[in-house]
Amino acid sequence: MNWQGTLKDLWINYGGKIVEISITLFIGYWLIKFILKITDKGLRKSKIDISLHSFIKSIINIGLRVVLFLTIASMLNIPIATFLAVLSAAGLAIGLALKDSLSNFAGGILILFFRPFGVGDYIESGGHSGTVREIQLLYTHLNTIDNKKVIIPNGDLANGKITNYSTEKDRRIDLIFKISYEDNFLKVKEILKEIICKNILIYKEPEPFIGLQELGENSVNLIIKVWCSNKDYWDIYYYLQEEVKVAFDREGISIPYNQMDIHLINKKN
Repeated sequence: MNWQGTLKDLWINYGGKIVEISITLFIGYWLIKFILKITDKGLRKSKIDISLHSFIKSIINIGLRVVLFLTIASMLNIPIATFLAVLSAAGLAIGLALKDSLSNFAGGILILFFRPFGVGDYIESGGHSGTVREIQLLYTHLNTIDNKKVIIPNGDLANGKITNYSTEKDRRIDLIFKISYEDNFLKVKEILKEIICKNILIYKEPEPFIGLQELGENSVNLIIKVWCSNKDYWDIYYYLQEEVKVAFDREGISIPYNQMDIHLINKKN
């Protein structure tokens, strides 16, 4: 068999078409990258919510690739009607095989429509928590406090419980401190009040609350409730913990812990 002759015939018959398709693919992919780059710059300058940026770019990317694919199909003289029929059948099969991905896609649409959270919000869902960095078609990307990346399927977020810690401007801090029954309860209340009043980040209104929560088995439990700005939450949380420990040590206030007293009775015969 004359392979050289066969290859020559193939090149004569299809070489021009192959070159044309190759050039079209090269130019097409370059145009897609260029359009996405321009779109990204436009979105950054626009007033469109940042949560929608990734979604819009994904839709444009998919749409442009479909157009390029159809263009190549027409260059190969594939009838568009036949091609669309085959594509529909393939799409059905792929849809059944990728039903979880379709669920994530639908979840992404619901998240972007109902907006339970946005980029920059700190959320908790399904045992994971972190700052939302990106909302894509199928997945949402979180960065944890210790800077680990967590990728959560949008279907899980759309169908699960979400706690958004960034929605409200103000937050309340609730802390419980335990003292022994031998300590002066009123004195401890004054100590806690003094610590709260020293911090200017703690709101005066609503007024901070200090009260007796429970007479426990081993301790008297006091609860404090203070309001602050959302961004100051953790600073005040750690401030209260540290200042109370220092003040209790200085004033001789004991922090009880669970213990068991065993009494031995010596019975004489």
